[in-house]
Amino acid sequence: MNRKPIIGITPSPTVREMPHGAFDQFSLSDTYTTAVEAAGGVPIILPPQAGNLEELLGILDGVIISGGGDIDPSAYGDTDVHPKTGGIHAGRDALELGLIPLAIERKVPMLCICRGIQALNVACNGTLYQDVADQYGDSLEHRQQTAQISREHPSHRVTAQPGSLLASVYGTTEIQVNSFHHQGINKLGDGLIATGVSDDDLIEGVELPDHPWLLGVQWHPEMMYAAHAEHLKPFEALVVAALAGSAVPA
Repeated sequence: MNRKPIIGITPSPTVREMPHGAFDQFSLSDTYTTAVEAAGGVPIILPPQAGNLEELLGILDGVIISGGGDIDPSAYGDTDVHPKTGGIHAGRDALELGLIPLAIERKVPMLCICRGIQALNVACNGTLYQDVADQYGDSLEHRQQTAQISREHPSHRVTAQPGSLLASVYGTTEIQVNSFHHQGINKLGDGLIATGVSDDDLIEGVELPDHPWLLGVQWHPEMMYAAHAEHLKPFEALVVAALAGSAVPA
């Protein structure tokens, strides 16, 4: 019997102050879940937890590493923390930096968005610019909210490498994207190839040639697909790959 693939999505942590105490809570924009549903998948949320990575991948057909706060710089060998680095959560770092290598090993289809592409890079022993404007350059604005451009509309271009998974997914080498990040890829992780760059040559698309379907993008297609239908394509391609049953059994 045909079934829809189960797509696990990592959420962002928040602290909620309530009359009976402060609580860590985990939230996810509905743009992620509606994008997965629109693409034909079943979204489920994966909160940080102690272990259970094998069990999670045992029930998932695909994974989305979502956007959010910054990764602890110590995870990629930085001893200093930039003043603009924030939103670090040890539990989320542990979940994603543990889940990504195992998903790669098991050949589980995976889409890594914004923070997700950075987590993918760090999990593969790469490094990050803790603040792009300060440590890389400010010739291109990577936080479009400063220009009051709404989330569903593009603010710059990404050029995809011809023949890459990224170009194949979008059906073009010129992709108009939104942008809400202050960190970015510095040294590329082991095995990853850069297949998308912005006009200032910052890496904004990566993939892993030895993996059946793994794509990292620095923008937020889940915020754009309702207004710009081409941005549903990464989710549709993820669902197709998940349906293909490419995961390697334990």
